[in-house]
Amino acid sequence: MTQTLTILGIESSCDDTAAAVVRGQDAHGEVLSSIVVGQEELHAAYGGVVPEIAARAHAEQLDIAVEKALEDAQMTLNDIDAIAVTAGPGLIGGVVSGMMCAKGLSAGSGRPLIGVNHLAGHALTPRMTDGIAFPYLMLLVSGGHCQFLAVLSETEFRRIGGTIDDAPGEAFDKTAKLLGLGYPGGPLVEQAAVNGDEKRFKFPRPLLDRPDCDLSFSGLKTALRRARDLLIADQGGITVQDRNDLCASFQLAVADTLAEKTRRAIIAFRDIADGNTLAVAGGVAANQVIADKLRETARDQDVGFVSPPLKYCTDNGAMIAWAGLERFANGDTDDMTLSARPRWPLDQSATPMLGSGKKGAKA
Repeated sequence: MTQTLTILGIESSCDDTAAAVVRGQDAHGEVLSSIVVGQEELHAAYGGVVPEIAARAHAEQLDIAVEKALEDAQMTLNDIDAIAVTAGPGLIGGVVSGMMCAKGLSAGSGRPLIGVNHLAGHALTPRMTDGIAFPYLMLLVSGGHCQFLAVLSETEFRRIGGTIDDAPGEAFDKTAKLLGLGYPGGPLVEQAAVNGDEKRFKFPRPLLDRPDCDLSFSGLKTALRRARDLLIADQGGITVQDRNDLCASFQLAVADTLAEKTRRAIIAFRDIADGNTLAVAGGVAANQVIADKLRETARDQDVGFVSPPLKYCTDNGAMIAWAGLERFANGDTDDMTLSARPRWPLDQSATPMLGSGKKGAKA
């Protein structure tokens, strides 16, 4: 890539309405603006994201977010080279809302349209923020996804392992709900764990008896619920300290499991490509205990460690703009037949993960 490109990115796959303008050249991006409108207050009473509410909120906020992103970048659509938008995977109502907005802008401005895989946005973010070269190992760990990817190019990804059920972020949210902490659960569980005894409850480290890099967090969540229920049965309820200890023990179990599976993924990656960097992205990467464990694992395995700033690890428009920029630089664009996809694996050749559903693998 030798030409400097400026891309408008739009993201609406879950519960964040986001738009951003990114300028880039030669595996390094400059974020000129990034607007993220969260929906936590809309979903808090339900303990999780309600798809219909999310889609409605996206429809109300997308044009405002785009207008603000262009304003902050001091640009108009005439200054944009192309418009990138999340085309999947995600909650279909939100994905459709974003795509309709992007298609309208593309048709009205004459700017090319680029459909982006949401997971590719996360996987390519370290190139935007840190300029790392292909190939590298990526751990995508978020509320909806968890997988190890060999990132070989902007369009070529090899899945090394992933979760067969709940993603870690989903498990954190469900844990918070079980303990009455609120939503979103990840930060609240981490906050409670600060004052907890991580050794008090002996929770399992799922699938460590299997030699592969696959993960499972559903059973860990069940173990926490049973521990909570035993406390309630024995003492008529749980104390604040009980809750803190449960959070700390759960958090350590997730961190230990991710660290060991990451060690195995690094070894497996060396058989696939000649790379020496572990990159981590996704909201769960913001958890300090988990991040420290992963950084320690990378150091022990003598590989570099890259974790983009939190604002670019959680869902945002800049990562979509950058992934679109990488595609556009190679001459790839889409037309108005681009369709929304609730399921869209990055590695099309990989066997679908267990629990992926009758409609196929989500990721």
